[in-house]
Amino acid sequence: MSYKVLGRFIGRILFLEALLMVPALLISLFNSENAAVKGFLITIGIIIAVSVILMILCRKAQDSFRAKEGVVCVGISWLVLSLLGCLPFCISGEIPSYVDALFEMVSGFTTTGASIVTNIEELSKGILYWRSFSHWVGGMGVLVFLLAFVPADGSVHLLRAESPGPEVSKLVPKMKNSSLILYTMYIVLSVLNLIFLLAGKMPLFDAVCTVFGTAGTGGFGVRADSLASYSPYLQTVTAVFMLLFGMNFGCFYLLVLKRVKSFFRDEELRLYIGIIIGSVAIIAVNIYSIYGNIWDTLRHAFFQVSSIITTTGFVTTDFNLWPSLSKAVLLCLMLVGACAGSTGGGFKCVRLLLVLKGIRRSIQKIMHPRKVIAIRNNDTAVDESTMDGVNAYLATYAIILVISFLLVSVDGFSVETNVSSVLSCFNNIGPGLDTTGPTGSFAPYSVFSKIILIIDMLAGRLEIFPILALLPLSTWKKS
Repeated sequence: MSYKVLGRFIGRILFLEALLMVPALLISLFNSENAAVKGFLITIGIIIAVSVILMILCRKAQDSFRAKEGVVCVGISWLVLSLLGCLPFCISGEIPSYVDALFEMVSGFTTTGASIVTNIEELSKGILYWRSFSHWVGGMGVLVFLLAFVPADGSVHLLRAESPGPEVSKLVPKMKNSSLILYTMYIVLSVLNLIFLLAGKMPLFDAVCTVFGTAGTGGFGVRADSLASYSPYLQTVTAVFMLLFGMNFGCFYLLVLKRVKSFFRDEELRLYIGIIIGSVAIIAVNIYSIYGNIWDTLRHAFFQVSSIITTTGFVTTDFNLWPSLSKAVLLCLMLVGACAGSTGGGFKCVRLLLVLKGIRRSIQKIMHPRKVIAIRNNDTAVDESTMDGVNAYLATYAIILVISFLLVSVDGFSVETNVSSVLSCFNNIGPGLDTTGPTGSFAPYSVFSKIILIIDMLAGRLEIFPILALLPLSTWKKS
């Protein structure tokens, strides 16, 4: 492990975080929010000081990463960004508890959207902006953003550690160009989303924050009822864009290259759309008696399915009041998650697809022991190392869910609350059920449970292994 490579990279990331806080500071200045201004000024000063010190001490480090440095840099970067990024909440006094502020910041950067805030509409606009903007920054990945402008040898290791999915490939040969393409598509979709929201007469500040939450599939809103009080048009626009941001960005690149047939033949995309259609149909039938007409029923079913499968977390209705079948479907969607290569969280549709194909192969091997059977995805053979990685991820995923559930259960909340809360945080979704449902929050949990859920959010966003890789002593041996 090269500590100078790590230190220099962390210094750059922190300097970027300080720059990203400037718009929130300007908003606070414009609205004369003195406490928030103080919070941002002090935090920016601290971050820049730490950044400068690190870059001076590590100025002779080379801009090159081995696999170990890539994984460690990603894990440490997200920890440090969260530990310092939450300071404006504390210093301003709007979220006095550091653990609560850290929970909110980690939830923002990991695009979870789980909140301990019970008085959202009382927060200052600068704080609300920073809270929502963290979704947009974390959605595509702050490291991908940095790599688009400060490329380094071996930076593909950083992309693989930060980007969601069982395997990550470059869109084009050069890593810098791949990062630029990803962020260009991300920005274009965000701007289109903003245009449609403004066309529906959503206030500018609300629209910008909603775009941040939608693009990053995060779900922090600026109103206590999330999107429930907005018009059906605005809710539908948000639902559609949530689904778009939950798609693999590689599919959008296929459209750019005019490879339309390849786009529609993508197996993960077809599974993703199939799950959405099936879930909407089941829930719509199940909740029809609640809303009394087909359009409201379909709108709420479509919105909540879009929100949960993409792990965004916006709500238009209190689905705690829905029948058990509908809530069971939502819990299953929490497990599945969005597509690999998207801004969404969860297990990912492509992993589910490969697991199902692996089960089918195992059954075929029982019937034909000597037959060589390759697993294929989009007409391409999936190598065994990828399948091993998927199986290892599934096992680790299940173990962490069980351990986290047992640990947070010490607080004495209902099984429904604890299961859904762990699923929500680990899969970066936002609201859970019962106590942590659409009308509740995570505030009642103890400090211990909040720390467990913070770890879950980070592990879920970074696909587990970059966080687990920080634990062995061998990781920290100086090379």
